Amino acid sequence: MDNSAHIAAIAIGRNEGERLRICLASLGQAARVIYVDSGSTDGSPALARALGAEVVDLDMSQPFTAARARNTGLEALRAAGTRPEFVTFIDGDCELQAEFVPQAIAKMQAEPRAAVVCGRRRERHPQASVYNAQCDREWDTPVGEALACGGDALMRMAALDEVGGYDPSLIAGEEPEMCVRLRACGWSIWRIDAEMTLHDAAMTTFGQFWKRTRRAGHAFAEGAYMHGAAPEHHFVAETKRAAAWGLALPVVSVLLLLAAPALGVLALLLYPVQIARLALRAGGDRAAWQNAALLTVGKLAEGQGVAEFHLRRLLGRRAGLIEYK
Repeated sequence: MDNSAHIAAIAIGRNEGERLRICLASLGQAARVIYVDSGSTDGSPALARALGAEVVDLDMSQPFTAARARNTGLEALRAAGTRPEFVTFIDGDCELQAEFVPQAIAKMQAEPRAAVVCGRRRERHPQASVYNAQCDREWDTPVGEALACGGDALMRMAALDEVGGYDPSLIAGEEPEMCVRLRACGWSIWRIDAEMTLHDAAMTTFGQFWKRTRRAGHAFAEGAYMHGAAPEHHFVAETKRAAAWGLALPVVSVLLLLAAPALGVLALLLYPVQIARLALRAGGDRAAWQNAALLTVGKLAEGQGVAEFHLRRLLGRRAGLIEYK
């Protein structure tokens, strides 16, 4: 059965260069392809038009967020042309795998209340750095009904219409937040056992890793602030772990080092103990130790993100975008 007439694709990006060419070329199964550009200076809009995409230039006089870019793409779909039943969202640094859409459509048809279907996102170059490798592991989530999806997914337009799309104010974590609202309306989220996209993180430095992880901490804190109450407890556990390991323990350790140095050293030793615990639980090979170290050190960056969110909230200031590339 040909479902192409019922599918549109929305890609978002800025200065993705050759990655955007690969991304748009992979969207041939969609009847309409909309590319939302966020102030590129590398000729991305012209490239997208040459590849047959409808290009929308995001109004950069307003604060940029990926959520606002995706909503802008949805508005373009609703404004003209045939209204699709499904829309594929993809970031401009990703390549859609051909087998994903047919399997995702089949899942949508089997589950009439499915709002979102996602698959396995993989890192294109996991061997390039320990940070890319961690991304690849991070995206290997369980198959079946899920709580949330990431930036790449196939979604049902009726469900998006019901909840009003993404929250444009969020600088990160916009997909899980929208999934909270979708599930509250009786929709479901699914991860299927299918290759979905190849992603190019291009993350080769510790500074990039820190920024990306700090952004995650900000998303955890904001998500918990918005939907942390029962029954969701959205991102509450993640925020508590970030606050404990990334804020409370460093402060306590410094105070103890000043007042009782021996106790301060013991407190700091909790970090290598945690690394060992995580590594041994994951098998104890080299990759397990690398991942455990990044997860533990990353709690410091997450803690910074949590603190930044609440400080800005108390001061009434809007958060700026946290970009790692």
